[in-house]
Amino acid sequence: MSIEVVIAGGGWAGCAAAYGAVLQGAKVTLLEKTDMLLGTGLVGGIMRNNGRYTATEEMIALGGGEIFRIIDENIRHKNVEFPGHEHASLYDVGKISGVIYRFLKKIGTKIEFQARMSKVQMDGKRILNVQTDDGRKFGGEMFIDATGSAGPMNNCRKFGNGCAMCILRCPSFGGRISLTGEAGIPEIQGKRANGKLGAMSGSCKLFKESLSGEIIDQLEEKGVAVIPLPEDLRENHLSEKACQQYALDDFTENIILLDTGHAKLMTSYFPIDKLRRIPGFEDARYEDPYAGGKGNSIRYMAMSPRDNSLKVEGAENLYCAGEKAGLLVGHTEAIVTGILAGYNSVREASGLETLILPESLAVGDMIAFVKKEMGTEEGIERKYTFSGSVYFKRMKDRGLYLMDINKIKKKVEMVGLKGVFSNRVVHDL
Repeated sequence: MSIEVVIAGGGWAGCAAAYGAVLQGAKVTLLEKTDMLLGTGLVGGIMRNNGRYTATEEMIALGGGEIFRIIDENIRHKNVEFPGHEHASLYDVGKISGVIYRFLKKIGTKIEFQARMSKVQMDGKRILNVQTDDGRKFGGEMFIDATGSAGPMNNCRKFGNGCAMCILRCPSFGGRISLTGEAGIPEIQGKRANGKLGAMSGSCKLFKESLSGEIIDQLEEKGVAVIPLPEDLRENHLSEKACQQYALDDFTENIILLDTGHAKLMTSYFPIDKLRRIPGFEDARYEDPYAGGKGNSIRYMAMSPRDNSLKVEGAENLYCAGEKAGLLVGHTEAIVTGILAGYNSVREASGLETLILPESLAVGDMIAFVKKEMGTEEGIERKYTFSGSVYFKRMKDRGLYLMDINKIKKKVEMVGLKGVFSNRVVHDL
C-alpha cells in the first residue's frame, strides 16, 4: 500500500504537514514557490512564549514533537522576557531553514523548489493533480494547502502601503496562488478593526550590525533590548497588526528588539528617518522587509473553509494548515495545524477515521475556537494565537495554560492520545 500526499507551500505549516504525513508512512512531495523553506519563518523566530509553551509540550506528548526538538536545538536565547511575554525562545533565523531542509530530506520528503502551483485539475470535487508554472504535474491521493494568506503584490498595494519587498519575494518568484481557490472553493478574508481587509505583518528585521555596539551587546547577552521613545518619535500601527499579542502600548512607547540573528523590531514598520534619530540607530538598515520604513506584507486575505479535522469543505481530498486554516498567528500555530493536516490526510486516504483533537487540550481548543469565532462578525476581525490577545486569555480562563510538563503529559494520556501522531498507519507491502 502506498499513499502519495502533495503539499503546496513550504512554510512552517507545509514543512510540518510533510513531517506529519511521513510519520504515517506516506510518500510526500512538497512544492515551494521560492528557493528556501519556511517562508515568514525565515525572519520570525519566536517560540514557546506564553501559551505556546503548553502547545509545544502537548504536541511532543502527542508524538509530533521532532520539529519542536529541532527548533530547541537551534535556539539563540531561552527564557527571554519582553512586554506581555514570558519564557520565550528565539531561534536562529540564519540557520533554521537549512536544518529543517536536511531533516525533511532525511525522512524521505521530496522537495521541489521554484515550483509555484498555478493550476488544479479536478474530477468533480476531487483533486487529481496540481500543475506548476513550468508545466510539471504532481498527482496524489491527498493534497494539503499550506500556501498561506499573504500576497500577491496587488493585495499589499490595495490593502497596505505597497510591496515592501519582504521575505516572500513575490517580484522574484511570483505571488501566492491558493490551492483552495484554484479548486474553485470560495475563501474567507479577514478584517481589521477599521474595516479594511487583511492585516499587516507585525514586525521588521534590522541588520543587527548596523546598530551601535551597546545595543548589539545587550541583544547578544539578553536576547532583548527595550529603548524608550520620545513622544514625537512614536509610531502607532497597533490597529493594523496581524500580531495582536503585540498590540500593547509598550510596543508604541518603546523600540523593542529581539535577537534572532537579525534585530527583530516589534512593529509593522517604522520610518527610517525617525529611527535614525534615536541614539544607537544612526546607521540602522532594514533586512526585512527592505522597505520596512514604509510598510509590511498584508496577510489573511485567503483562508480555507474547513472542519476541525482541517479538511477543506467543498473538496474530497484536500486539507489545509497554517494561515489557510484560519486567523492563526505564529510558527507554533502553523506547526500544530500542519502536523494534524498531514496526519489526517493519510488517515482518510487509508480509510481510517480522522482525528479531531479534544478541546480539553489547548491545541484542540484553539482549532475549534477559531473556526467558531470566524463565523461571527466580531471574530473575523480578531487574530488568534497561543501567545496573547483573545486566545491566550481563553487558555488561562479555561485552565489550559500549563507549564508543568508532567501535568501536560498526563492530560494527553487521559484523553488516550499519547504518541498518537507517531503511530504509523501505512505499511508498504
